[in-house]
Amino acid sequence: MADLQPSGSGTGKAPVQFESEKPSLPQLEFKEPAASPVVKVTESLPTRLLQRFLGIDHNRALKKLMPWVSKGGLAILDQGLISGSNFLTSVLLARWMFPVQYGAYAVAFGIYVLLAVVYQSLILEPMAVFGGSSYRNCLRGYMGSLLWIHATASVAIFVVFGASAIAARGMAHSDGLAGALAGVTVASPCILAFALARRGFYLELSPAKSAGGAFVYSAVSVGALYVLYHRGLLSAFTAFLLMGLAALITTVYLLVRLRAELSPSEVAPSTRETWQKHWSYGRWALASAVAGWIPAYVYYPLLSSFGNIVHSGQLRALMNLTLPMEQTKAALGMLLLPYAARVQGQSGRSSATRLSIRMTMVSLVGAVAYWALILPLHGPVFRFLYSGRYMEVASLLPIIAFGSIVWSAAYGPAIALRAMESPASVFTAFSLATGLSLVVGVPATWAFGLKGAIWGSNLADVLSLVFVLIVLRRKIASRTPDTEQVLS
Repeated sequence: MADLQPSGSGTGKAPVQFESEKPSLPQLEFKEPAASPVVKVTESLPTRLLQRFLGIDHNRALKKLMPWVSKGGLAILDQGLISGSNFLTSVLLARWMFPVQYGAYAVAFGIYVLLAVVYQSLILEPMAVFGGSSYRNCLRGYMGSLLWIHATASVAIFVVFGASAIAARGMAHSDGLAGALAGVTVASPCILAFALARRGFYLELSPAKSAGGAFVYSAVSVGALYVLYHRGLLSAFTAFLLMGLAALITTVYLLVRLRAELSPSEVAPSTRETWQKHWSYGRWALASAVAGWIPAYVYYPLLSSFGNIVHSGQLRALMNLTLPMEQTKAALGMLLLPYAARVQGQSGRSSATRLSIRMTMVSLVGAVAYWALILPLHGPVFRFLYSGRYMEVASLLPIIAFGSIVWSAAYGPAIALRAMESPASVFTAFSLATGLSLVVGVPATWAFGLKGAIWGSNLADVLSLVFVLIVLRRKIASRTPDTEQVLS
């Protein structure tokens, strides 16, 4: 996208100079018919308003439209296939497993999400940045260094979570948690390697090949899950094992294609150099991601500790309905973050307020529209998704919707702060919100069970929105260096 910026700025200035040099020509040509200008303004007003809201330059819109629709649509399709298969898997497991087994799966899945958050912050997000800049001319060697880093991380996962699975076997009331943790131990390295291979194609701006791999993964995982269920072999352990096997098969397929896609590199970065650059960039992104993960997933183990592990499964069944919105925002973030960074690079911090409002309105309107469709039909939706199970908690879905809408409102300001290369500011806002919400949420979970856990999580969403708006306002007004530059 960097090669489009110089030509974009140049074409934006030329029409202004031309019109200022010859102001009389348009007046002589169009002033004669009195009704003509009025008709022209009336017809183009909605288009002009839409272009102004979205920040689109009319002179460049047609030239950029098709590439954005093509590559952006494929990127959303890629993410949609993965998130859709994960959503379908979670729903099918809720239908086919006993509540105790599904509760163990929910706890283990929350741990896997934490692993994915760490991996995203330290590997995938810096990869998107450095793969398009520092290591653009040595992508094959760069990918080799990342694979070595992935191998080291896989060993650490095997040691830490393997020991946790063994320890869980001796715990009272674990109810299948040991098997679920063992499944996460085996499957996580394969699933994370799959994510790494998919992102490799984005370095060459080839989302179509990544989407092809996502299709293979989705078909294999969902199809094999159906086979396991009808053979009576389905459990939390076999479900994770199945996802890991599907990811491993697809990863091998993608890496073979990626090796042919990337040209041989003359000078490859060392693994040590690659890790140092990734750690320098990703540490604040990791901190803010963990701060956002805690209020979303900490209540699963708390519910199983304070009450019954069945409550964890009930919470997971409710939160499954938020996944379409969350995954849609994740897919759009792959496009909005570089766009926001480019706009702020050209216009400076003065554009952050307007940009934040636009992105907030897009995500907020989408969230409200989604829940406006779901909430009136929450009873039939639950019966359809879970085959009559979890109907006792279906009435709590409006509370879940409230938290989802508020969290969507915080999306725009958070993207704006990241585009300003200030992940430390996002961490500050999210960590303050998480800390204060846990002070209320943990006792509420102990006293009120599932309702207390939901409201504790919702409180974190409300505080995150408040704090991220405050931090963004101060960041725009401040003339001092970014927080992460001061603290580094």
